[in-house]
Amino acid sequence: MNLRHFCRKTAGFLLTAAILMGGTITAYAKPDWPSDVGILADSGILMDMDSGTVIFGQQIHQTFPPASITKLLTALVVAEHASLDDVVTFSHDAVYNVEAGSGNKLSLEEGDKLTVGDCLYALLLISSNQSANALAEHVAGSREAFVEMMNQKIAELGCQESHFANPSGLNDENQYVSAYDMGLIATAAFRNETVLAISSAKSYKITETINNPEGIGFKMEHRILMAGPDNPDYYCEGAVAGKTGYTSIAGNTLVTYAAREGQNLVSVILKGTQPQYYVDAKALLDFGFASVKNLNISENETLLTGAQTVLIGDQTYQSSDLSMDDQAVITVPKEASFADVDSQIVTDIPTDAPVGAAAYLQYTYNDRKIGGVYLISASLKATEERPLPVSMEPELKRMDRNTVL
Repeated sequence: MNLRHFCRKTAGFLLTAAILMGGTITAYAKPDWPSDVGILADSGILMDMDSGTVIFGQQIHQTFPPASITKLLTALVVAEHASLDDVVTFSHDAVYNVEAGSGNKLSLEEGDKLTVGDCLYALLLISSNQSANALAEHVAGSREAFVEMMNQKIAELGCQESHFANPSGLNDENQYVSAYDMGLIATAAFRNETVLAISSAKSYKITETINNPEGIGFKMEHRILMAGPDNPDYYCEGAVAGKTGYTSIAGNTLVTYAAREGQNLVSVILKGTQPQYYVDAKALLDFGFASVKNLNISENETLLTGAQTVLIGDQTYQSSDLSMDDQAVITVPKEASFADVDSQIVTDIPTDAPVGAAAYLQYTYNDRKIGGVYLISASLKATEERPLPVSMEPELKRMDRNTVL
């Protein structure tokens, strides 16, 4: 008999004995998932960036036009493929092939030369569509090729409900996102040090351009990031970074990242209205920090300490052979404890799992996924990392680099 079965039997015996003796035992139900918040936008989500938990969701799998929050993905792809010191030359197409009425806030002109860093600041702080186009051409040679990179990136992030057709976010019937996917994209973007640093800046000044020989300065447009405690309508303690968006079709869209006491939350608002979408984002973030907390998995999980061996699928591992990320967390209601969560060992792990992954330990709270951690086998990792025999090297060189071995 295992310990868990023994505990269940013992609890049942004690309850029966108490009833026979005329006594009572008070049953303590675990706390409900917090839900006392709402938004007026059509769609929105609040996610914990470290556990991936959806704390709040409204139509999170329905698709909407993203508008300029698209530029977070654009910035992420650029940051992963270009140096900040690279020089970007603005083509005629980059400057003028934009939707009518979309503007040119910096009066950029064909032939202007700015660094990738300059362009990223213009992209994320004041949503320059010309910078989006020029960066795409610089990185991929054309906007069409860059869009392919964008869609490849979101596939890598696990997005299944979204598609991008341009790097700026201007209206296109083939450009759409779900709030859930945008949460994944935003999390990845803010984990990139370059994107995070730029999207959290309050102001910036670019060097001279054709129409601005003395250079030109500009400020972040995201009101929550610019608000102080003296502006309670928009001030959100711990607000770090974000991106605004608007088109006539998308309405107002917004991504906001905030951090308090080591907890990192991101909110996404789709199809909102001005200025309510800021109120919605602030309400979600304040709700999250007040209602949930994170628990470190390795500090609470007894799977690897409670027995000498662990059965994973049909394979038995020594507990001493297994380890887990000591930074991994789960998200639970403030009043909940680790004993309130359920766990399941998942052996069907993705191909991009860490080297040596034997399984994934998935945690749930009332059937809501709240985070997890890979179980890493030291012996399996050593086997997977073992170099190929010299005799196989010529054959490997002839194989396409995308071939799965």
